[in-house]
Amino acid sequence: MTKSTRRGFLAGATALPLAGAANARTAATPGTIAADLSAYIGFGNKRSGGAGDTACGDWLAAELERAGFAVDKLPISVPWFEPGRCEIVAGETRAPLHPQPIVTPTPDGGVTGPLVRIDAQGRADAPLAGVIALVDLPYGRWSSALAKPVRAPVDAAFAGGAKAAVIVTNGPTEQVIALNADGGAPMFAGPVGLLAPAIAAPFLSAAMAHAPARVTLAGRGGRRAAFNLIGRLDRGKGRWIAVSTPRSGWFGCAGERGGGIAAWLDFARAAPTLLPDHDLAFLCNSGHEYENLGAEEALKAAAPKPAETHFWLHLGANVAARDWHEGLFGLAPLAGVDSQRYLVVSPPLLPAARRLFAGLAGLESPYPSDRLSAGELTAIIAAGYPSVAGVFGVHRYHHVEGDDVRCVDAASVAAATAALRQLLVTAAAA
Repeated sequence: MTKSTRRGFLAGATALPLAGAANARTAATPGTIAADLSAYIGFGNKRSGGAGDTACGDWLAAELERAGFAVDKLPISVPWFEPGRCEIVAGETRAPLHPQPIVTPTPDGGVTGPLVRIDAQGRADAPLAGVIALVDLPYGRWSSALAKPVRAPVDAAFAGGAKAAVIVTNGPTEQVIALNADGGAPMFAGPVGLLAPAIAAPFLSAAMAHAPARVTLAGRGGRRAAFNLIGRLDRGKGRWIAVSTPRSGWFGCAGERGGGIAAWLDFARAAPTLLPDHDLAFLCNSGHEYENLGAEEALKAAAPKPAETHFWLHLGANVAARDWHEGLFGLAPLAGVDSQRYLVVSPPLLPAARRLFAGLAGLESPYPSDRLSAGELTAIIAAGYPSVAGVFGVHRYHHVEGDDVRCVDAASVAAATAALRQLLVTAAAA
């Protein structure tokens, strides 16, 4: 593949082929976007390999075939767990726990011990041998159990001899924030449950007195089949454009995944005529919540090779999730988009990205890919793809059961999709 010079790229960015520029401006209407969002949200829980994830994948495969792609479903193996009794009890107070994957269950009768608070630095006010460790996270928009403030205190608790750990996921919604996890083996040395901040106060009080508590994480689990999806339009050009997005997640994922899915579908339907001089690969992966397990498998088994790929666009979380007022009166929805979304592009794409995304909160300040990346985009860059762009972010209902239809607006998704479509055409022309 011929490497573009910076000067040549910038010239291409400001002088698109007329047909491409015209097509780029006719992105999907808010009505089409709304229909796709409604369909995606309607599949319900998107946990990898579950009924919602599978039905969503089948729908997307049919849409790719309708657009003219040859479609393959590539099997992957993912963890699963069906909860039974999952709770914490201290005195007369009990509360549900969200079991942290990959789940290490307790005996059916649970485990007992004094409740001891431990902070994000692993500090506790009592010895940890034989206790139930109550990990009180600082306030944040949490996403992964790999984050040091999550992992370090839990590791410290089990290293000190704790029988179980309960994590209070303090964040904007006061609901449990599900945490991404390693997809190969349990991350922690014992049972770990997540506790909603809204119901944590009695247990924090009990921990101050080192009162006895019982944690039960019972259920059944194992591994099950899921699938990655790839649609190919191989025209023999030897220059691929790849567009990818995850579809799976812990709950309904309306704001987290919906915008990416809608934009991905828009591009898939338009790309065969929009990008006539390229081969096309559209990837949609399951297994996202297991630290990008599906994306890693797709890179090994299905993606076009870096040397043959002209450009890769990845549509991660929070493409256009709703913003919310947050404060004294709780959360109240706003008309605008959460600005905690990031646009990352290969350095030569920065001038075009700044122009194309002007006025789009968060995206209007793109970052170079040699300074910042996250999630699947990090793996794509590490694999050696020479020209990339990606969107990712963490909105207030990220990984929360309340991430539903309230959390995404079709007009905002359409605005982001239009700009991303122009970026796709610009990169293809370079």
